[in-house]
Amino acid sequence: MLIRDMLRDQQPNLTAAERRLAATLLDDSLVVGLQSITRLAESADVSTASVVRLARKLGFDGFSDFQDSMREEVAARVKQPLAKLETAEKEGSESHLISRFARAVSQNLNGTLDRLDPVEFDRVAKLLSDPARQIYLLGGRITRSSAHHFFNHLQIIRRGVSLLDSSPSVWPQAVLDMDENAVLVVFDIRRYEKQLERLAGLVAGQGGTIVLITDQWGSPIEQHASHCFRTMVEVPSSWDSTLTIHFLIEALVADIQSRMPSSDRIAALEEMIGLARIFRGHDPGRN
Repeated sequence: MLIRDMLRDQQPNLTAAERRLAATLLDDSLVVGLQSITRLAESADVSTASVVRLARKLGFDGFSDFQDSMREEVAARVKQPLAKLETAEKEGSESHLISRFARAVSQNLNGTLDRLDPVEFDRVAKLLSDPARQIYLLGGRITRSSAHHFFNHLQIIRRGVSLLDSSPSVWPQAVLDMDENAVLVVFDIRRYEKQLERLAGLVAGQGGTIVLITDQWGSPIEQHASHCFRTMVEVPSSWDSTLTIHFLIEALVADIQSRMPSSDRIAALEEMIGLARIFRGHDPGRN
C-alpha cells in the first residue's frame, strides 16, 4: 500500500497529535517527511516521539524505515521521462522491446483490475448516466487524448457533455455554470498538473462532483475527488502508458450505454451524418 493510503486507513486509530502529523504529511504529498525527524515534528507541532509512534502504527520499524519508504514513494511520483528511460535500459534487453512492453501492459491491466472496486465503478457509471447531470471532461498534457476519447463516446450516448478547452484562460466560463449537478471527469497522471488541481478545487467548492482517473500513485486531486480510479501506467518507455486508462473508459462507456439505451439517438446521429454531406461542398447536380 501507498503510505498516503495507510495514513487514511489508520485515521480512526490515531491520537490527536498523530492525526496532525498525518494531515501535515498528506497536505504536502509526503515531501515534508523527507526532512529530519526534528524538523518534521516541528512542522506538525508534535513531538519526535509522536513521529516514531506513527511510523510504528503504520508497520515500520522506526522513523528511518518510514522515511525511506516516503522517499521511494515521492521519487516514483516525480520520476522524469529520462529517468524512466534509464531504468528501462538497466532492466536489460534479454527480449525484444515489444515483448517487454506487452508484459508490462499485461501486468498493468491485471494490477488495475486487482485494485478496481466494482461498487465504485457502478457508482460512477450510474452518476454519468444521470440525465440531470452536466458532464465536463478534461485531461492534462498526456491524458488530453483520453478525455477526448471519453467525450467522443459520451456525446453519442447522451446530452449534456462538454470537453473543456486545453487553455486554462477559458475555464472560468465553464466553471461559472458548474453547480451541484455538474460532474467534472478529470485525468491526471504523473508529473501532475497544478492547474488541474486548482480547477478541481474550484469545482468542488461550488458543489460539483469530481471523478478522478489517475495513476497508481494518485494525483493530488484526490483530496477534491468524490470518486477515484487508480490505473497502472508504468512501461519500459520514457512515457507512461494510457492503455489501462482507455480500458477503463471503454468499460464505463459500455456500462453507461446499458443504463441509458441510446439507439434512437445514434440513429438520429447517423441520419445527421448523412445530411451533413451538404456541408462538405457536395453538389447533387454533379457526378
